[in-house]
Amino acid sequence: MGDAQQFKVGDHVRWNSEAGHVSGRIVKVHVADFDYKEHRHHASPDKPQYEIKSDKTDHVAAHYGAALTKIG
Repeated sequence: MGDAQQFKVGDHVRWNSEAGHVSGRIVKVHVADFDYKEHRHHASPDKPQYEIKSDKTDHVAAHYGAALTKIG
């Protein structure tokens, strides 16, 4: 089962983190497994992962679409 909503580079989204809600812009869409911060992340065309750069810091996170909400 894939994500209900597909996102694209440039979309403004928010997600929950340990620090609360964070917002940012999608900078990359992964449709195959990839290594990030020394960890293997799993992704496929049916279940992509999105790299998002935080609005407030230089932090970049990787999340499935199910964890994201489009804003703006």
